[in-house]
Amino acid sequence: MPGMEVYGTEERKEVNDVLDTGALFRYGHDEIRKGMWKSKEFEAEVANYTGAKYAHAVSSGSTAVATLLAVAGIGLGDEIIVPPFTFVAPIEAAFLAGALPIFAEIDETLCLSPEGIEAALTPKTKAVLLVHMLGTAADIDGIMEVCAKHNLILIEDCGQAMGAFWQGKSVGLFGKVGSFSFDYFKITTCGEGGVIITNDLDIYNKIDQVADHGHTHEGNNRGMEPHHIMGFNYRISELSAAVGLAQMRKIGEVKANNQKNKVYLKNRLKEIPQLEFRAKVDIEGDSAATLNFFLPTADLAVKVIEQFSAVGISGAAYWFKNQYHFINQWDHIKNLSFPAKLGVHYFGAPQDYKNLQLPKSQDVMSRLVSLGIRATWNQEELEILGDKMVNAIKKVIG
Repeated sequence: MPGMEVYGTEERKEVNDVLDTGALFRYGHDEIRKGMWKSKEFEAEVANYTGAKYAHAVSSGSTAVATLLAVAGIGLGDEIIVPPFTFVAPIEAAFLAGALPIFAEIDETLCLSPEGIEAALTPKTKAVLLVHMLGTAADIDGIMEVCAKHNLILIEDCGQAMGAFWQGKSVGLFGKVGSFSFDYFKITTCGEGGVIITNDLDIYNKIDQVADHGHTHEGNNRGMEPHHIMGFNYRISELSAAVGLAQMRKIGEVKANNQKNKVYLKNRLKEIPQLEFRAKVDIEGDSAATLNFFLPTADLAVKVIEQFSAVGISGAAYWFKNQYHFINQWDHIKNLSFPAKLGVHYFGAPQDYKNLQLPKSQDVMSRLVSLGIRATWNQEELEILGDKMVNAIKKVIG
């Protein structure tokens, strides 16, 4: 978790600024905040880094996705393409918006594939909710082509991909709107937080209002502001934004270290010809948060994970059996379990969620092993880890 690896005096300074003023709320209270607006500064840092014209911080990556769907016009009864491999939050957000998720195939990019989207389309499909998984951009060119061909709205969940670019352009800026997560496990963290980016002023104004009960933030009397649309409380606090502000100032160094460390480990694993690596990675644009490789079979992948554990390699994941990241374990999703009635309960599911046929995704995920990259490894630690990984894999596959 690179963000928390580099947590230190800079974050404490920004938080103490807020504590010293007592202006914990992001709006108003000009008389006590001493000119400090951590949320605004945080948003400016994200906008500058990504190249977005507008950025808006919210309380979490999950509320960011909920806001994306709202401002993109996705709601009751709308069919939306989603991936089976993602943290479960965007799937929950789609259901809670009243939308009808349609699961489509991923490929060796670990993200939705153009072919998968094409195969899942129906005449009612309105949008694609693309998740850029594990720090690297999806096949964005192919997916944009499909979206343009079928007049689909492209929405980008970049929760795990702050720092990821495709041919010089930040993820989150290819579709109608995009967002990032700043939770505890991300490359940059607030503890809990999210940021939405866009180049569209009208969309930005909607984000600004949806995330704060419809407040327009006009004038200097919050209680008398006009409200043109409804919203909800997705606001970030000044304390969380203060942490995110300090973290964003470190992302260049963190990403550079990630990339250096990932290149070293990947080169070590190239000693093993049976391994394949994640497809279509923009090396310069990769946030390098994870190293991802495929074993020839699912059985070998399981054995490699077991051997990694046996020799003390931490940070490795076998997502195929992960409770929150792959559809095989999502019984609550398949059973549509929620305390209240959702849109899908009224309209009916567009797929049989209990009997989905996603053979490509099953194959890819069953053979995938991921290793989280740390920004703070020194050369000696890298060499020891490289030796352990190579020896562990060779012990399994011979």
